[in-house]
Amino acid sequence: MSDYEKSIPIKQWAEDDRPREKLLSKGKSALSNAELLAILLRTGTHKQTALDIAKSILNESRNNLIEISKLSVSDFSKFGGIGEAKAITIIAALELGNRRRASEIINKEKITGSKEVFELFRTLLADATYEEFWLLLLNRANKILRTINISHGGLSGTVADPKKIFKLALENNASSIILCHNHPSGNLKPSDADIKLTRKLKEAGQLLDLPVLDHIIIGDENYYSFADESKL
Repeated sequence: MSDYEKSIPIKQWAEDDRPREKLLSKGKSALSNAELLAILLRTGTHKQTALDIAKSILNESRNNLIEISKLSVSDFSKFGGIGEAKAITIIAALELGNRRRASEIINKEKITGSKEVFELFRTLLADATYEEFWLLLLNRANKILRTINISHGGLSGTVADPKKIFKLALENNASSIILCHNHPSGNLKPSDADIKLTRKLKEAGQLLDLPVLDHIIIGDENYYSFADESKL
């Protein structure tokens, strides 16, 4: 992009360089993250175009859309040219993207591995700054019955009550369950408490004929699977 193009409003750029027109003529995949974000912003300021502002947001977030999705309305408002309405628009768009990814997993016929569980819960936990414990209920064909948030915790821990977990599983006629919680720190290593809880829930599930198939720990863009690591 030339200095000349940066100094004038987007509507005065060559048509092929304008994000909206580019999307129409070349398709959405032809646009950069900054150009897609600029479309959501719609307008800039007298000093910056919408694209300039979009690039600033990406630069501050290390060009990571996951980091951007964690920003609040007040965080976005720190960037020049972004008020409450524009911040809400960006947050809503990113949330729709998260829900689309979750829908893709839920619409599959069945869960076949830890990667699918990670993709499902990553959409629910991507923006979480505190630990959360979730439960995935499956039928006999490993099809998803329900996802349930069991508890919210602090920065370094959460509480998962075995009685509540199996009560919910039985009420929903589940045949098996998968456990999931996040580590906001990004550290995937299971704590001693994680290991003890997993062992306790596995043993309880065996008694109730309601097996615990896996326990997934999510940290940023990666995960730890107790089943994959032969720790279940």
